[in-house]
Amino acid sequence: MEHFVVSARKYRPQTFKDVVGQQAITNTLLNAIESNHLAQALLFTGPRGVGKTTCARILAKMINSDGTEKEDEDFAFNIFELDAASNNSVDDIRNLTDQVRIPPQVGKYKVYIIDEVHMLSQAAFNAFLKTLEEPPKHCIFILATTEKHKIIPTILSRCQIFDFKRITVKDAKDYLKFIAKEQGIEAEDDALHIIAQKADGAMRDALSIFDRVVSFSGKNLTRQAVTENLNVLDYETYFTSTDYILENNIPGLLIQFNSILAKGFDGHHYIAGLASHFRDLMVCKNSETIELLEVGEETQEKYLIQSKKASQPFLLQGIELANDCDLKFKSSKNQRLLVELCLMQLASITFDGEKKNSKNFIIPASYFIKKGIKPVPVTIPEKQQTSIQEPKQETYNKPVPSHATTQVKVEKTVSETKAETPKISLNSGKKATSGLSLKSIQAKKEHLIKQMEVVIDEDNLPTDAFTENEFMLFWNAFIKQLEEKGQYNLASILSIDTPKLKGTSICLELPNSTNKVELERQQYDLMMFLKKSLNNYDLNLSIEINEEMEKQYAYTTREKYEKLLEKNPAIETLRKTFDLDI
Repeated sequence: MEHFVVSARKYRPQTFKDVVGQQAITNTLLNAIESNHLAQALLFTGPRGVGKTTCARILAKMINSDGTEKEDEDFAFNIFELDAASNNSVDDIRNLTDQVRIPPQVGKYKVYIIDEVHMLSQAAFNAFLKTLEEPPKHCIFILATTEKHKIIPTILSRCQIFDFKRITVKDAKDYLKFIAKEQGIEAEDDALHIIAQKADGAMRDALSIFDRVVSFSGKNLTRQAVTENLNVLDYETYFTSTDYILENNIPGLLIQFNSILAKGFDGHHYIAGLASHFRDLMVCKNSETIELLEVGEETQEKYLIQSKKASQPFLLQGIELANDCDLKFKSSKNQRLLVELCLMQLASITFDGEKKNSKNFIIPASYFIKKGIKPVPVTIPEKQQTSIQEPKQETYNKPVPSHATTQVKVEKTVSETKAETPKISLNSGKKATSGLSLKSIQAKKEHLIKQMEVVIDEDNLPTDAFTENEFMLFWNAFIKQLEEKGQYNLASILSIDTPKLKGTSICLELPNSTNKVELERQQYDLMMFLKKSLNNYDLNLSIEINEEMEKQYAYTTREKYEKLLEKNPAIETLRKTFDLDI
């Protein structure tokens, strides 16, 4: 049996041109070698599997090459690799510094590659400082780490730092395509894209996953084989979920989620992926942002087609709901129910269960549009709807005194059965529909409205004259009503100042803006009470802020005594009689 070499070792780059996704760093190192500007202490930092150690070995080999050596010359006598994770003591660093003094036997430089340098102990770092700052001319140190923040600042200041970035999905996919071609493997573009995404920016991980999937599927690498082997949710799952959501198909959506859980997937992973899917659909809405979509060409076409079905408001609300579920998932005690509720909310975004119809308005919509009033929908029981046709004639009652609620009646023609015309009132409290239907739920919402008044002719509202005494009588009566209801905050605000009448304008001064905002929020009930009580609908409220009105409260014993003395001067006589102290 022939010995198998994993792709991560077999296809390890031998030159800087072969390094994937780090062009800025490789070009800098090449120029530094050519111009003889290479620092004696380098720090390579970045995520795992992005080429730090590989670049260190290539650099060590290149600086010793003079063009006369063999092709397979690796300068093994000049390159020393030290794993700081297992050699992190002071003695290990002292042994290294003792070797540094000896010049190379072959080549020009001795290169020391210290991997995972952040694992060195504090004492080891301190022992390494002097040598790192002033190494011999024949010595170069290359430090590599995934956690730069753990290295002490004195070491960082002595090194030239190179930050390696994560390898993009596109670069990883292109390199996997090259390796598949080298091995004679037919691979679908989407299959390689899923592997590149799963690697999360690490080329070594991408090659390891590639070897695993090839062992599973052989020479033909398909998207289905990759998703099955890696146990990932592919695009088709989210395309199907989005179709169910747009169709308001809650049963199908819940059954699909159940099958996803049955395959061993986590609900958290699913809902996070659904939010990302909505984001990708949002990206497809604008031609300028399509390049942000990191998918294959075939999948990109599917995204474009589905993005046309979904509106931008739907996608924004969908992302918000899915993200909210994602945040609550870990703290939820019933995680499955949380995701199912989120899915039902998503499927209800585009569902209009309260579609408006002109037959369900007491007054035709054209009248309200003319008057600038928002129409109020009223649900009519199904049995009564069969005997009601479009209104042909409309009559309205004239306004009645303000003490009575205005009622609006509409006359409708009767169908061929000549059934008695039902009378519908906005204030009706009867429920004629079943409690299990959607229409009954809507009817219940309408009946929960306390009172609705439709003003037909604003010019004929009463504007009776009244005296200031009558006004104050009703003003105080309203404050008393508030106190009886337990609304002491609003009652105290109204009691701060005595209102002044200027024609039909009620002028009130308050000590601060907080009181003003609170009163403005709740002024409707006050004004309606006064208008009805005084039978004058021209009244309006004007509020001004006067900070000098702020009350002065007594805090010391002397101040309290003086306050009591103002109310009752006999207290001073009492104090002197009994020789009391304050």
